[in-house]
Amino acid sequence: MSINKSQDPKFIAAALASSDDCIKIISLEGALEYMTDGGRRVMEVDNFDDIKGCHWPDLWSDEGNLAAVDAVEAARQGQNSRFTGFAPTIKGNRRFWDVKVSPIFSDDGRVESILSVSRDITAIKNFETEQELLRSELSHRIKNILALVQSLANQTLRNDTDLPSARVAFLERLHALSHAQDLFIKQNQVSTTLKLIVESVTSTQSPDRVQASGPDVYLSSKSSIAFALTLHELMTNAVKYGALSNAGGQVHITWSVEPGDTEGELRFAWTESGGPSVAVPFRKGFGSRMIEKALVGYINGQASITYAPTGLVVEVTAPIAALREI
Repeated sequence: MSINKSQDPKFIAAALASSDDCIKIISLEGALEYMTDGGRRVMEVDNFDDIKGCHWPDLWSDEGNLAAVDAVEAARQGQNSRFTGFAPTIKGNRRFWDVKVSPIFSDDGRVESILSVSRDITAIKNFETEQELLRSELSHRIKNILALVQSLANQTLRNDTDLPSARVAFLERLHALSHAQDLFIKQNQVSTTLKLIVESVTSTQSPDRVQASGPDVYLSSKSSIAFALTLHELMTNAVKYGALSNAGGQVHITWSVEPGDTEGELRFAWTESGGPSVAVPFRKGFGSRMIEKALVGYINGQASITYAPTGLVVEVTAPIAALREI
């Protein structure tokens, strides 16, 4: 005659041991009395005697401790409860748990013990945290971009009263902004490098006309957009009026990281040569304002613009730490 497995203590023990839920019996005073083999495994308990009798709520961190105390009291009153919270394993590894706490009734209807079933949902919690960070970053980035688009529109219209010409200039600047964003999407990161920004902006020119060199310097979205728009303005100016407006001019773009506070300091230089003679303009154009206000403001740095007879020279310095600020 076969034995009903649901009534076989060995089968029940084996079934509980195979579960990754941490199943515990707790006294009405909150003392830990029993833990399944599966529970010991997920809680990294080598010897249950080391924690047997400890006050179960004390295993929980922060708000989880208060929730566990309330859950024990609710079970004493014959009520079920549920909460989530952080509790480290016995070996100190931080875990996030989904916990159900229920009263265990005796034959006469009294609450005699408490059942706690905890499920490790750390992976889910980490995913939710990452998603929240991404949403926050996306919201922050969108607000920055919208503010920048508004500024681009205002500055373009202020600098160019000819509407068709202003429209073309504005669309070109939007394209530069869009291209900078594409670099982030392609890399699936919240940062890109100055080298990639430079290569992207100068890709339409031959290597013998535009030469660039420098180490990998990581930029946040904010810093990369500022550099992309600034380089776009410098390239546009060089093609129309500067070193790239004739057959023999060149542009040299260099950057390095020099010793400074904490992570060091970026030193960036845009140097034109071989183009038409340069003179100080009567009024500042969009590019100058972009460098002196937007770029410097975004990267917490300093900039100088020199209208040397041999060609335009733009030098920028900024703390590396500021370039990575989101």
